[in-house]
Amino acid sequence: MLWAALLPQNESPNSSQSTNEALHGAAPWALQFTPRVAVVEHASVVLEVSASTRLFGGRRRLIQRVAEEAPDLGMRPPSWAPTSLAALGLARVGTVNGLSRPLASVVDSLPLTALAGTAAHEGMLARLGCRTLADVRKLPRGGLSRRFGAAMLAALDQAYGLRPDEHPWVKLPEHFHARLELMSRVDVAAAMLFGARRLLLQLCGWLAARRSGVRAYTLGWCHDAMRSKTAGDGGSITVRTAETSRDVEHLSRLLAEHLAHVTLLAPVGELQLTADEVLSMEEKSAALIPDPGQDTESLNLVLERIAARLGPENVLRPKLAEDHRMEWMVSWQPADVRPPRRAAPAPNIPQPTFALPSPVRLAAKGNRPMYEGPLTLLSGPHRVEGGWWHRVANASGQAEEQTAVRDYYVALSEHAGVLWIYQTRLKGEQSAWFVQGIFA
Repeated sequence: MLWAALLPQNESPNSSQSTNEALHGAAPWALQFTPRVAVVEHASVVLEVSASTRLFGGRRRLIQRVAEEAPDLGMRPPSWAPTSLAALGLARVGTVNGLSRPLASVVDSLPLTALAGTAAHEGMLARLGCRTLADVRKLPRGGLSRRFGAAMLAALDQAYGLRPDEHPWVKLPEHFHARLELMSRVDVAAAMLFGARRLLLQLCGWLAARRSGVRAYTLGWCHDAMRSKTAGDGGSITVRTAETSRDVEHLSRLLAEHLAHVTLLAPVGELQLTADEVLSMEEKSAALIPDPGQDTESLNLVLERIAARLGPENVLRPKLAEDHRMEWMVSWQPADVRPPRRAAPAPNIPQPTFALPSPVRLAAKGNRPMYEGPLTLLSGPHRVEGGWWHRVANASGQAEEQTAVRDYYVALSEHAGVLWIYQTRLKGEQSAWFVQGIFA
């Protein structure tokens, strides 16, 4: 067995609320590693991960990951041992590694205060000459059971691995809602990110245990009790993601961009985080030989971070419309707007790489268009006709019909390259040539 024990960083008598917050935050987070997670003695979190080592890349990598993330949750670096109570005893004396020696020698060296069962009788055991658990273990079992009760003897057996580890396992909550009381009052919104990251780490652990991701989450804050009457009780901000994600780094960066636009009306003393939209994520198998140069951040994640910084109206993406007229074929919308499930079909005629802001009329010699010299028509005509239903108000306020009847050609210029040109075909108008795009 491989057990880890986590203790809160601050266990002083005046910090019971922060201790409970750390325990209730660390327990759901630990469920991403194993379903065998328990809160022991209302003061610590223990988890058994021996069945999960291969899933997380081996024992060393799993131990390293838990050790790196635990301090961000307000917990001490974990202690490891073959039994849960042995790991808990090591954590109380500040020893991390209980795997390099035999279990009996590890537990024998622990003081009486390492286990709650022996700590409750420390005075009596000390008068009997006991200083460590090895001394207690040497006493007659019958006398120990009669004088100190069967619970202390059961705890000793469980620490030494003579009795199975039995704990009430933590159940994964259906919904995520976490709160955190800040160590000091915060006056600037950007400073809330330090505490919010702890809540985001809890959220990502909860999402990993559910094999899910989040599309929207809300960070709320409560103002200090000494606030002015006009400040209100607090505020909140909802962050939406372009893709379902449980990457704590990405969610933190995105939240930081949104908090940069928030102005606090009063000092903040408490944070709350709620998962609003939770969706299942498709688990993808890792490659046998992963590409070290592979970029794991998609274009959508980059765009939403830029949009959060510059404003959604300044980051646009094209939207294809069911219209063959080039002026109306594409519209632009904010990048954070979700694209439709079924996009408009692309036209089956050649399309230029670059479109001019407005068509430029070409000179013609006879019926041959000219652009820095005569043009050679490579393909065409591709006829486009439509727009009789489309009317747009002109400068005088009158509605003008946007009918277009054109024959498009792919043309070659010796100096300008390949061009996208068309010839007008409206009745009552003189035929004319225009260039509207350039092929790269």
